[in-house]
Formats: sequence, C-alpha cells, structure tokens
Amino acid sequence: MSTALRDGIQRLEVTSRVTIGVLALASGVYTYLGVRELLNGNTTTVFFAAVIYSVAVTIGIFAFWSFLMRLLPHVLDHTGRVLMFFAMLLGSVMIIAMSAWLNASALAGAAALEQHLANTLQSYSRDLDQAHRYALSAQGLLPDIQMASARFSQLADGEKTGTLTGTSGSGTVVQLLTQMSNQLAALSRTVDRSSDQVKALYEQGEKHLAKMRELVSSRGPVGPRSDAFGTEATALLGIIASLQQTSVASSVQRTADDLAAGFIAPAAGGRSADLAERQTAVVTRVQEAVAAQSKALSVAAGKIVADKPPEPTRFVPLSSAEAVLRYAGDFIPSWAGAISIDLMPAVLVLILCVAHASIRRQSTPAASLSSMTASELITAIRLAREVEAEQEVGRRRPPDADTRAAARPEEQEQMREPDENVTPLALATARAAVKKD
Repeated sequence: MSTALRDGIQRLEVTSRVTIGVLALASGVYTYLGVRELLNGNTTTVFFAAVIYSVAVTIGIFAFWSFLMRLLPHVLDHTGRVLMFFAMLLGSVMIIAMSAWLNASALAGAAALEQHLANTLQSYSRDLDQAHRYALSAQGLLPDIQMASARFSQLADGEKTGTLTGTSGSGTVVQLLTQMSNQLAALSRTVDRSSDQVKALYEQGEKHLAKMRELVSSRGPVGPRSDAFGTEATALLGIIASLQQTSVASSVQRTADDLAAGFIAPAAGGRSADLAERQTAVVTRVQEAVAAQSKALSVAAGKIVADKPPEPTRFVPLSSAEAVLRYAGDFIPSWAGAISIDLMPAVLVLILCVAHASIRRQSTPAASLSSMTASELITAIRLAREVEAEQEVGRRRPPDADTRAAARPEEQEQMREPDENVTPLALATARAAVKKD
C-alpha cells in the first residue's frame, strides 16, 4: 500500500504543478480585471500597472503553494508542523487581502454596483413620498380654517340684525367679526393654493424616479448608467427640498399666533352707554373665541412642523471594488468562488500531508539497493557472510565456552557488535542479497 501511495505521489507531481499554475494564472487574470477598475489615469499606464500587479500576484501564489507542497508534508516534529501551518494561514490571509477581494470585484462588481443603485433608488423613493406627505399635511388644517372663517362671517351677518348686541346695524362688532373672517379666509386660500404646487413638484419627482428605475434595470455597461443615475438623483434632491419648503404648516402657525397676539379690541362706538357696554362685552367674547381658535390652529400646525422628515439621502458613487465590499453579504457565492481560486491548493497540501503520514505509519523502508552507497553495501555483505560462516561452524561443532573465552578480545567485540556505520536496513538488505546468491 505504501509503495502504491509513493508511486501515486510521484505520478501526480506534474499534475499538481500544472494545477497550481492554472489556479494562480486564473487568479492573476481576475486580479487584473479588478485592479483595472480601481486605477485612474492614462490608459497605457493603467494597463501596465494592472498587468504588473497581476503578474506579481500570480508568481506569489504559485511560489507560496509550491513551497508548502514540497516542504510541509516532510516536517515531522510538532513545533515545525505548527509553524508551517501558521505560515500557511498567514499566507492565505495575505492572498485574500491582495487578490481574493479583487477577484470578487471582477466577478460581481457590476452586480454590486447595480445593487447600490437599486438601494439608493429605494431610498429616494421613500424620501420623495415623505416630502410629499409633509407638504400635504398642512392641507389637513384647511377644513378647520374654513370653518372658523365661516363661523365669524355668520356671526357678522347675524350681528347686522342685532343677534349679539340686540341692536341691528354694522358697527364695531360687525367690523371686528368681518375682519377675523377675512383673515382666516385669506389663510385658507394660501393653504389651498399650495396643493397645486405640491402636486406639480411631485409629478416632476416621479418622472425623475421613472428615469432612475430605467437606468437600474437596463442592460449595458454599469459605469455610464451610474453617471446618468447620479445626474437624475441630483435633480430629484432639488425636488424633494422644494417639497419640504412648500409646506405652509409653519405659515399657518405664525398666522394663528398673530391672530391672538395682534388682536386689538376696538373701542365701542355705540350711540348710548348701554349699547357701548353691550358692544364691549361682545368684543371681549370675540377676543376669547379668537384666542381659542388661534391656539388650536397653532398647536395643530406645530405638530406638523415638528414632524418634518429627515434630510434626504445623497447619492454616493462607488467603484466596483467598494460596492463588492459594502454589499458582501448579497454576493456570498461570488466571494466563495474568488477565495476558492486562491486557496484551493491548500487542499492539495493537506492531501499530501495525509499521504506521507500514511506511508510513514506503515514503516515500509523507502530505500532500496539502488539508494545505498557502495561502502555501505560492501560492509553489509561482508558482515552478512561472516555471520553466515559463524552459523555454519556452529552447526558443525557445538559452541565451547573455553574456545569462546580463548578468542581474542577484538574478535569477541566484532562478533557482538556490528559495524556502527551500517544501518539495520543495510544489514537486512545485504542478508537478502546473500541468500539470493
């Protein structure tokens, strides 16, 4: 089994080198595409800079994985193995930093930019709707203003027949009620006219949004579409700002406050003291009614002013690499492919480590007669023949303790201990060779 593994590793060596080379070349190509999108300037300068960077990345990836495939499977001690794996981890992180994100940019850069345009379009659509609702919110005060104006007008008409003071005519009370009615009527006309302006602005904003939707969904290079999208976004920002300024809620609040603060009670102009007293009493009640109506309108308008929408989103152009990083969660498959191109050789390195460990566990000698030196082979054969000769003598004559004792010390030492320069593997090989002879 170990021989088959060893032969398989040798046969796959060329395949491994070709595999690493192809993967490094593919990573370099996608790196070139990603770098080219980041660089600005002269076309020739950009081309050569991108080519040089991609070539450097290709060579670096090929050399890094080649070193690991050659060295890591043969490192046996625990400390060395840990350090080598740490080097592989560090190198993988560096490869991702210098190449993988650019590969992802080349694979999904255009889609990420379209995603950025789509998200920005959604934000602008929300901002336009909020500005439109805010501009129209003051229209909700129109019925209250019109009702207050009509109520003062009715009181003025009634006072002409003496409903309030008991004396018919168009004196102080009628003039005061008519004045309040006219002021509220003017405010209602202002609020009513603002609705037409709000409608026109909203229609313009919808046209810009329609053009932006067309740019997002259309085909073709994403760069020119992004530029046109930015132009439409700038125009839409102006529409949204105009809508926010068109709201008359603040104007209604100021006018309502002026109704109470600027109220001046006219002097009674009755011909008699009794009529003057009654006019003064009616004017006081009118002042209280105006103050109550003013407070109600001011509070309602204040709530609308306080509910002003936030500032609209501003379009920020992005490069394809920046878009891929910002929307990385939406392009996980592209990131996985980009990283796999660079880190797939790590699987080959681990396979080699497992295969070499299996060979070592089976304890099969990796050397053969062809891997021994001539000196080792001659010494091993000599020792093997001496051992065979001693065994043959021992079979013919039983060993005698006195004879062994009479032997020379150097011969006893030679019989007990083999040559220290001969390994057990060499001795075993020599014995096999002698038996074969």
